[in-house]
Amino acid sequence: MSHLNKYLYFSNQNSSTSKWLPGYIALGITWGSSFFFIKLALVSFSPFGIALLRGVLGGVTLLAFAVATKQDFRISRKTFFDLVIVALLLNSIPGFLFALAETRVSSIIAGMLNATTPLMTVLMIFLIFKEQKINTNQVIGILVGFVGIIFVSGFLTQTIKASVEGIVLLLLATLCYGFAFPFSRRKISSTGYSSTILATYQVGLSALLLLPFTFVTNVFVDTLQTSAVLGMLALGMLGTGFAYIWNFRNVQLAGSAIASTVTYISPVVATLLGVIFLNEKISVGQIFGGVLVVLSALLVQNRLKIIRH
Repeated sequence: MSHLNKYLYFSNQNSSTSKWLPGYIALGITWGSSFFFIKLALVSFSPFGIALLRGVLGGVTLLAFAVATKQDFRISRKTFFDLVIVALLLNSIPGFLFALAETRVSSIIAGMLNATTPLMTVLMIFLIFKEQKINTNQVIGILVGFVGIIFVSGFLTQTIKASVEGIVLLLLATLCYGFAFPFSRRKISSTGYSSTILATYQVGLSALLLLPFTFVTNVFVDTLQTSAVLGMLALGMLGTGFAYIWNFRNVQLAGSAIASTVTYISPVVATLLGVIFLNEKISVGQIFGGVLVVLSALLVQNRLKIIRH
């Protein structure tokens, strides 16, 4: 779901807070609620079905917005194929992995480990793309992040332990994000195409890429429950469709620096919804781990500096 803003470079820093704050809050709540919506949807939909329908509903929402705002849908063949890769790594695969993981772990754990995306992104930039050297604060951030993951997993305590498989699936999902963001920045961000059009293609392609698998796997796992349908609609239309629109608007009105901080709201929202509405349990150690993961994100993004150079 939710870190694309780090690679969108619009600026209008002089806009008043009242213009961007409502969208900022809406986006933080929506992205943080996505893990709750996934849990609801899993009652009737398979992990594959959730990933597919998320793309379909989000794509239709974005397409309607693009048509309403009279966007130009023409893009180059190269950009199209680059968007196929981005759609696969930023939507299709992670969408499936997050849903599959939540059959094994709580929505709270999923929300917390989603915040490891900045950590994975920095690792990919350094190891694969070799675009920059890691500074001391980022090294500290990476170490803090991995300690946070251990605490979130609950492996150091005997209270609440998370599924090893679930943790691995979540980390694989954020690893996909980590590769997709620098790839997108290198291949997509400089094309000059409308962000709305790029998002519409990306989300729509994510559904098309999954469509052939409907012949070999199930979309539904049980009879349709009202709560599951509502969760699926919210996840697709809000968490994938409108979320992109709000995100683009936030970056335009508040600037990318402020807009990207919405990432840190998601674990808090996910935790509150999991505890209040799903009766999920969480230990003090896991809360501490979640704090460490967010701290890690601040460090690897150079928003927090422990050591001054």
